[in-house]
Amino acid sequence: LDDLILLRSDGTPTYMLSVVVDDHDMGITHVIRGDDHLTNSFRQKYIFDAMGWPTPTYAHIPLIHGQDGAKLSKRHGALSAEAYKDMGYLSEAMCNYLLRLGWSLGDQEIIEQKEAIKNFSLEKVGKSPAKFDMDKLNYVNAHYIKETTAEKLLPELKAFIKKLHNQNINEEQSQILLRAIDSLKPRSQTLVEMAENAQFYIKSPPPISEKSQKFLDNQGKDILKSAYEKISAISTWYKEDIEKTLKDYCQENGLKFGQIGQPLRACLSGTPNSPGIYDIMIALGKDETLKRIEYHII
Repeated sequence: LDDLILLRSDGTPTYMLSVVVDDHDMGITHVIRGDDHLTNSFRQKYIFDAMGWPTPTYAHIPLIHGQDGAKLSKRHGALSAEAYKDMGYLSEAMCNYLLRLGWSLGDQEIIEQKEAIKNFSLEKVGKSPAKFDMDKLNYVNAHYIKETTAEKLLPELKAFIKKLHNQNINEEQSQILLRAIDSLKPRSQTLVEMAENAQFYIKSPPPISEKSQKFLDNQGKDILKSAYEKISAISTWYKEDIEKTLKDYCQENGLKFGQIGQPLRACLSGTPNSPGIYDIMIALGKDETLKRIEYHII
């Protein structure tokens, strides 16, 4: 080892001395850090020995690399944990993903926190650098979004809608979102995506995309007009009742379901890429569903 410089010319301590004193004063017993600090541990041990202080137990783990195999840095998009939270990643998903970077429990990808605490050991940490894979992180996050209840996701979803679109969600909109969240989960890998996908639920009437506009031509509007009375007569607003009513309407009028489904989807969501039509109608509720149809047929 080289001779250590412990003090600079102005008398201030270097990192090598400062970290030893700090660890001692804080009562640090175990240090787990990147293997780029491996040689520093031997230098620091000499200082601990010279001071007559107990040396912490050291463990050195491989660094995280980017997809190109180079040490993860800002050019790879390396960010703080808070930044990933702002990008719509759940804390449970982030913990799970970071745990799996260089550590494994067989081939298991999804590891709940209690299970991780029970099974974790440094001996299972791999010796090779792990690669940070955004696709894998998105997969893990999508899993946790699907497993999280709508009640728990709602406050976070509302916060992202406020942050991204400066929209304050009222009580009526909150109830619509609460009913809509389960239909949004399969299409959302992050809460940012969910906030974007939820826009048509809270914008009344929703803007109509160019692809959906063609379904609201004269023929489409005529079908909506004739179906309106049937829909407004539904007494119990359940999926089964809505489905039966629309299918009966199609059968009575010799229509394929797409001929009523596409105009309905267009006026209710404004986009062809949305959850199922029954899920949309249930989430919006009867009054809002009829209101959006009326907007296009009156």
